[in-house]
Amino acid sequence: MDLRRSSGWLSAILFSCSLFTVGYSDDASVPSPTQFSTPKSSASSDAKPPMKVTEIEGISEYLLDNGVRVLLFPDASKEVVTVNMTVFVGSRHEGYGEAGMAHLLEHMLFKGTPTFPEVPKVLQDRGARFNGTTWLDRTNYYETLPASDENLRFALELESDRLQNSFIRGEDLASEMTVVRNEFERGENSPIRVLMQRMQSAAYDWHNYGQSTIGNRSDIERVPVVKLRKFYRKYYRPDNVMVIVAGKFKPENALRQIADTFGNLKNPDTPLDDTYTVEPAQDGERTVVLRRVGDVQYAGAAYHIPSGSHADYVAMKALVHILGSEPSGRLYKELVEEELASNVFALAYGLAEPGLFMAFAEVSKDHSIEQARQKLIDVIETSIRENPITEQELERAKQKILKERELQASDSDQIAVALSDWAAQGDWRLYLLYRDRVESLTVEDVQSAANRYFVSNNRTVGLFIPSDEAQRVDIPESPDLVALFSDYKGREAIAEGEQFDPSPVAIEQRTLRGDFVGGMKYAALPKKTRGESVTLLVTLRFGTEDSLKGKVGAVELLGMLMARGTTRLDYQEFRDELTRLRAEFSINSTIGLLQLKVKTKKEFLPEVIALVGQVLRHPRLEASELEVIRRQVVTGLQQSTNEPQALAPNSVRKRLAPYGPDHVLYVQSIDEQIDMYRNVSIDEIRDLHNRFLGNQAGEIAIVGDFEPAQVESLGREQLEDWTVKEPYVRVGRDPHPGIDGSMEVIETPDKANAFYFASEQFELSDESPEYSALVLGNFILGGGGLSSRLADRVRQQEGLSYGVRSSLSARARDNRVDFIIYAITNPENREKLLRVIREELDRLLREGVSKEELAKAKEAYLQRNRVSRSDDASLASELLSTIFNERTMAYYAEHEDQIRNATVESVNEALRKYIDPDKLVEAIAGDFAGVKE
Repeated sequence: MDLRRSSGWLSAILFSCSLFTVGYSDDASVPSPTQFSTPKSSASSDAKPPMKVTEIEGISEYLLDNGVRVLLFPDASKEVVTVNMTVFVGSRHEGYGEAGMAHLLEHMLFKGTPTFPEVPKVLQDRGARFNGTTWLDRTNYYETLPASDENLRFALELESDRLQNSFIRGEDLASEMTVVRNEFERGENSPIRVLMQRMQSAAYDWHNYGQSTIGNRSDIERVPVVKLRKFYRKYYRPDNVMVIVAGKFKPENALRQIADTFGNLKNPDTPLDDTYTVEPAQDGERTVVLRRVGDVQYAGAAYHIPSGSHADYVAMKALVHILGSEPSGRLYKELVEEELASNVFALAYGLAEPGLFMAFAEVSKDHSIEQARQKLIDVIETSIRENPITEQELERAKQKILKERELQASDSDQIAVALSDWAAQGDWRLYLLYRDRVESLTVEDVQSAANRYFVSNNRTVGLFIPSDEAQRVDIPESPDLVALFSDYKGREAIAEGEQFDPSPVAIEQRTLRGDFVGGMKYAALPKKTRGESVTLLVTLRFGTEDSLKGKVGAVELLGMLMARGTTRLDYQEFRDELTRLRAEFSINSTIGLLQLKVKTKKEFLPEVIALVGQVLRHPRLEASELEVIRRQVVTGLQQSTNEPQALAPNSVRKRLAPYGPDHVLYVQSIDEQIDMYRNVSIDEIRDLHNRFLGNQAGEIAIVGDFEPAQVESLGREQLEDWTVKEPYVRVGRDPHPGIDGSMEVIETPDKANAFYFASEQFELSDESPEYSALVLGNFILGGGGLSSRLADRVRQQEGLSYGVRSSLSARARDNRVDFIIYAITNPENREKLLRVIREELDRLLREGVSKEELAKAKEAYLQRNRVSRSDDASLASELLSTIFNERTMAYYAEHEDQIRNATVESVNEALRKYIDPDKLVEAIAGDFAGVKE
């Protein structure tokens, strides 16, 4: 359940309700998966052809006779096509007793129709990456598949069918209700998420934007299936739907198929209802105090703002960056740099009707929450008037917004979802108008908006773990969208990419490989991409087991500190340079390894390469920035000391890695990690960089729109003379297959969601056919998303968990394979969850896989790989792996041949040989003492 797309630590906090984590699939050729019959509603069509409404910047809008809205966005640069059906219903439309119904219905639409009785399975069979999400104004159902006419037809058939023919059965509701309740409980584990919802609820007296999309427990548990069906019939209708097709397809073919599938759908006789509640102006400060078990404090402030279509909304988005960005934001400077808080962030909801601007500060337990609260409010309401916004602040904010938008615009999959979000705000063309408004935004616009909305009577304060003048703020109505777009023309469409074959053989034929002076090797794959994007990965390997002893903390912090500027650029200047170069940048480090990742556009690549050289060779490494990072890391760890999803995996990994405290691979407790980071000095980090980093060992991978000579420039100009003082010998991660199984139960008071984690290791080469057979066995057990044995039993049948999976991962250089199972559940269901998982594991080993299961798993797994390689970042990572493991893409071709040639006998034999349920090292963490007897 994810409330908005975000970045960094904030992404773990914000969420709009989604069905599950997307499932993938992949294959070069798609050998006709599970066949389906044509739904009753989409028999060969006598519907009128779609009427063209408008075309702007490569996006075409059409309208069917029954009211279905259609957007087409062709992009031939990826071998995938995305179909997104948006139903304009969300939690805003729910009535009394219906809280969470829109989201619950989203789940129910994956329970099947007479034509498609098993929706997750038929999607999985075709290698789809799919999901469903619910938000305040809309519900999305989307899938990304390998591009083909057949797959496009399938997706349109599926969506048009479940729009009106979904079962919505009582027995399905009974099992899915507990799954959704478990999702609700997962959100209850996060104090900041709960605090945000409490503040929204307090800020709205009457409007449903104050109601959580996930709903409340009683409505989730008690909703009658008859009411759910009524809600379904009321809102799931052709005149309340937009269908978006993006990716590689023929527009004329797509229009014909959309007419065939959606064109004959009938609307109910009753007209479509719309909401009409208007929230009155807030007439006084409101305060919410949340008291729960936790280790970190939060202070927040929320203010009512106009809808996403209003001109002032763009000013509020600029204020998100002016106030909340790191390190330029005013909140960051006044709270983080002054050591009143560990982190700050801000956001502004873009909605169909007036929404909220929210800002938060994360505060460690040994600091004053009241001081942080007061400073937060002072910066937002007082300081911004006394010290008006500057041109530099606004320009920086505008460039960040435009950079994020340009990077999004290079990915048709993301645009397919983004367009539906803007459509839910009133009109998809707001996506384009928003950009125009950002570019024309002035300091006066932003200052005026800040003065208008950031006032005490319009404020709701929220505090987790420890409160002014009758002034109403009238929020403007949404503008007349017809008038708004009457003369709007838009701009030229973004540059398209080439058609790309993501098969291993084709990739290797196009890949340029070579060596640099020292020990660096590279793999480069030039290709035309949408938006002329290019992705670069650089890995440096350093140190030995002996030379890195006692330096684990310094190693872990090195990458984070290197991202804080260079000797030429301080932190703010460095971030500004990344914005100017339209570059996404990250760098991280762990024992023996430092990896840098950057994505930019072709025109900026030479400057980005030079900047990469500065970061690697001449980082700033300032003591003051180390203190900021230290506080952030320690505060984050303190928050994990009572988190089930941190404690259970840590317990298992510690038992599977029997190293002493002096070993570099020793698995520390969370408290030990906190002590370690508190004791790292700036001199240790500087010495580590000076003596250990250089060009003696590492890999470079680059994929996208670039010239091959630019790769040589990176090696020659940035890395060639970079020698190192300390030798490199890889620290092996040998398997420990002889460890006995064990279970640890960990108490985490006041946590409504429990987390189960189990693992075992064995010695096996990933080049062995046995490994490929195990991959398929795991895929059938729990690697196939919603369509797997574990998901079918634990989630679909028993309703015990929102998420349950198994995974298999190999370390090629160590001949080591790790097998993992994990799940979340209500603490009350602990024993039942453990029993059901063990039963399914025993059944798999006893009965084996079936011929039908194996055939579907092969096809889905191969298609997953194909979809993954259509993503440049994933492909670059795969190329990087081939260099390190001294391979080419021929390894993946051979692995996929082994997958195709695997038999029922070989899969069952491998499962029984390597998987031993009694050897599982297990842990489950949750509030079990708090379970009512």
